[in-house]
Order: sequence, then structure tokens, then C-alpha cells
Amino acid sequence: MTSTATALQLDSEQTTKLHNLYRHLHAHPELSMQEFATASLIEKQLDGLGIEHFRCGGTGVVGILRNGDGPVVAFRADSDGLPIEEATGLDYASTDTGTLPDGTVVPVMHGCGHDTHVASLLGAAEVLAGSLDAWSGTLVLIFQPGEETAAGALAMLDDGLWDRAPRPEVVFGQHVMPRPVGTVAISSGPVAAMADSLRVTVHGQQSHGSQPQDSIDPIVMAAHMVTRLQGIVSRELDPRKSAVVTVGTFHAGLKENIIPASAEFTLNIRTFDQDVRGQVLAAVRRIIEAEAVASGAPKPTIEEMYRFPQCFNDPDAVPSVIGALRLALGDEAVEITPPMMGSEDFGHLGTAIGAPSVFWMFGGTPAAGHEGPGPTPVNHSPFFAPELEGSLAGGVSAAVAVLLSRLGN
Repeated sequence: MTSTATALQLDSEQTTKLHNLYRHLHAHPELSMQEFATASLIEKQLDGLGIEHFRCGGTGVVGILRNGDGPVVAFRADSDGLPIEEATGLDYASTDTGTLPDGTVVPVMHGCGHDTHVASLLGAAEVLAGSLDAWSGTLVLIFQPGEETAAGALAMLDDGLWDRAPRPEVVFGQHVMPRPVGTVAISSGPVAAMADSLRVTVHGQQSHGSQPQDSIDPIVMAAHMVTRLQGIVSRELDPRKSAVVTVGTFHAGLKENIIPASAEFTLNIRTFDQDVRGQVLAAVRRIIEAEAVASGAPKPTIEEMYRFPQCFNDPDAVPSVIGALRLALGDEAVEITPPMMGSEDFGHLGTAIGAPSVFWMFGGTPAAGHEGPGPTPVNHSPFFAPELEGSLAGGVSAAVAVLLSRLGN
């Protein structure tokens, strides 16, 4: 049996253009909320397809493809890159740099596949724009900035996304992952974890390294905090509950014989349950503040950097998505999986208007498996490089199939 979605696809000329577009996106990533050139390129592509559009949330772009009466459906693709120096060796590898909010110049890479997401959604939009007799309704295309910092979805909502675009009955999204091309993984209920990122500044007292008695050493104090924090999950949390506490950065001092006045580290906390989240965050604060008291130090400063909501697939909407994906890709290509500890701000878009959401993962690794040395590179690795042809074909096919399951005639 051939589905309408299987029959609708890009021709060879359109496919070549999409591949070239992807290579350009990959070679020129931009940091979160700085996706100015990317947004302009998306707008140019939408103009070429005759799709109306507007800027939203600074560097976000919203396209609206209207095709008569019918449902309103939204589909989101994120567009930002990461401060990573690319090491893939691709002939279209990024050599671009960007500037972090603190002024630090860093290399930038599409190390999470957001270039694949943008290209796949543009490819799906081209398929649907060229096949208007096969569907009816309205498609809202959301090209969202700033996913990596959890800023983009909220920025678009704050800029009136759902006041300026038709409100959808469902919001879809997808993410490329290191799994075989042409396959999909999907969950019902929780998909990805909540995440809280904190910056902790530990205040001590500076002294010469030869006079430690005159200091309150923030490095020793912070080191005790880091070690003690790892006991939250292993010794305070019910083993049947899930959480991760990660210290990702630690900075202190300028010279080996000076005990500095302060130290700084950053934390990332991931949970699935609101009560567990509250328990872990409370324990983090208790431990940090208690270690400072034990050292006779001032109270540390704990700042929230950003927070990701839980990404949740509506159980009532998931079955039709699974059916559409299986019809388009094959029964064995669609795997039902447990939730992952990764995080996404995608959930904000539907939650803001009470609309259900469905989010799935599609493959970016060659079907024959990873050919290089070592394990398959994962997202956020400097070696992460989705297989171009297969990942784009899979991303476009999955998006078209699911959209037509709601919009198709």
C-alpha cells in the first residue's frame, strides 16, 4: 500500500537544491538568539515558495501556508548552533565564530543537527506548497531560535506568536539523532526531561598561598560542594525516581600562589517529576549554603541561568502520528522508546495555548552504521555529522507524512 505522503516527495532538482541549502546552513551556524543570517535565508526560501511569513522573537521566522478550509497545524524546527569547534573534516564544515553574551569569541558548529531540522522543514514545505490538491487547511511553519538556551520558544510567545499566527489544533516537531537513517523513535507521555541550569558564585577571602590561615579558600569550599552535590541522587532520592546533577564548569583564580576571593561553577539538573525537581533543587541550595557556613564564608550567590520545561507527547495524539510514520517509513522503522534525559523548550509552544504536542526523533546515522573509529558521535560532539542525503530524506518524509495525517484529503 502506498500512502499519499510516500507519493509526495521532492524531485531530483529540488533535492539537489535542498542538499546545497543544508551544506550552507551547516557551514554557517549562529549562536542562540543571534541567528540573523539564518533567519534571512529562511525568509528567502519562503519567498521562493510563495509562503507568507513574519519575524517573531527577534531571530525567529514564522511561515503561514494557507490552502483553503481545514485544520490548522503547526510544525517547529529550531535553528541555533553551539559554541563547539567542528572536527568532522567535512568539506562544508564550519569555520565560523560567534560572540557569547560575556564577549568571548568562540567557534560555532551545528553540533546538534538544527541545520537538518531547518532544511527538513523547508523541504516539507516545498512538497506541500507544490501539492495543494492533496491537502487542505493551514500549516504554520515555526523556525525557532535559541533552543539551546531555552530562550527561543518563550521569546516567540512573548512576541505574540499565537496572536499573529493562526492557532493550531496540534504542534509537531522532530529532532535528528544518532540512529539509522530512515528510522524514527517516538514516546507517548514524557519525551524529554525538565532541566534547570544554575550559576553558583562562592565567596571567600583572598590571601597569599603561603598564608592560608588568612584566607577563606573558595576553591576548597567549592570542591566540597561539587563532591557533596553528587550525593543527592545516590543518597537522597528514591532509587525509583530519575534525576541527574551535573557540574559542567568550574572557574577560580589567576595564579597558583594566590588563594582567590571567589570561585564559580555551573550546574545542570534534569528531572521528569515536579516533586523530584523541587526536592533536588532544595537539596542543591541546602548543600551549597551549608558548606559555606562550615567554612565561615559569606552566603554563596545562586543564579538561575535558564530552565527547560518537560517535553510531553499527548497520548491521544501519538497513535495517529505513529500510524502515519509507519505507513510512510515501514512498520519496523518506527520504534516506541522510553523518555530521554535530554531537554527541549518545544513544549512551551503548545502549552501556551492548550494545544497538544507530538515530538519524535529521526535517524541521522548511515543505515550501515558508523564507519569511523570509536563510538557513533552523539549530539553536541565536535564530530557530530548527520549523513546528509539519508537524514534529510528521512526528515522530510517524516514531516510530510505526519502533516498529511492531519491535513491530507
